[in-house]
Amino acid sequence: MSKVAFLGLGVMGYPMAGHLAAKGHDVTVYNRTSAKSEAWVREHGGKSAETPREAALGAEFVMTCVGNDDDLRAVCMGDDGAFAGMDPNTIFVDHTTVSAAVTRELNDAGAARGVAFVDAPVSGGQAGAENGILSVMCGGDQAAFDTALPIMQAYGKSIKRLGASGAGQLTKMVNQICIAGLVQGLSEGLHFAEKAGLDIREVVDVIQGGAAGSWQMVNRHETMADDHFEYGFAVDWMRKDLGICLQTANENGASLPVTALVDQFYKDVQKLGGGRWDTSSLIKRLTAMG
Repeated sequence: MSKVAFLGLGVMGYPMAGHLAAKGHDVTVYNRTSAKSEAWVREHGGKSAETPREAALGAEFVMTCVGNDDDLRAVCMGDDGAFAGMDPNTIFVDHTTVSAAVTRELNDAGAARGVAFVDAPVSGGQAGAENGILSVMCGGDQAAFDTALPIMQAYGKSIKRLGASGAGQLTKMVNQICIAGLVQGLSEGLHFAEKAGLDIREVVDVIQGGAAGSWQMVNRHETMADDHFEYGFAVDWMRKDLGICLQTANENGASLPVTALVDQFYKDVQKLGGGRWDTSSLIKRLTAMG
């Protein structure tokens, strides 16, 4: 078993760190709000630390799951940052969805200290984190990935290295681009079915096994029909992710017209007060329009 630090105990990080403890790893946690760290220790054991540096001292692996580029820089850099507490030849694994640019920046900063950096954003939402079945998309050095793989298997079901530093984040962008268009299409289909006087559940029962079927259709059509949107990844987070996608597309020349449109649709959902609703709430925008 390994000595692991986990930084960031949000809806994803809290259960992910819990899986590490359940596997017998020696886990020290850090969270910007210390009450969350204290609650995690009461539930899972281990220790809590007051700074990322303190959490990282003596750790073989440091895992993070925080908010955005600035949050990640804050937990990595500076006198109280994790890098300051990490020994050479240790491994930093970042599960935050951030830009590939900050990933490469921190990869270089870590390398200067002898620390290997693996970008490893996840997909699967809160349920995937709680059930330990996340998909993990990784970039970075092959040897560092191979060493960190058994640790990530505590909460990951599908874990793959896609290339050099930043490749994991770029793959996560592909994931979010695909989801955005898919959920909008599903929302329009279900909205149309309702307007046409059809039973949504019966319609989905017929079509979900065909070419229109998807994970979103199978797992979200009933809650969408029931106007319940408390079942996963929040609209505010999706807009953050889509902003990263659109910025990166502007830099690499990719054309993302549907993604840009759906991002604005999510902005409309935010205006409806749905920033914390899950991403399937795109249908709420359509029903609000009449």
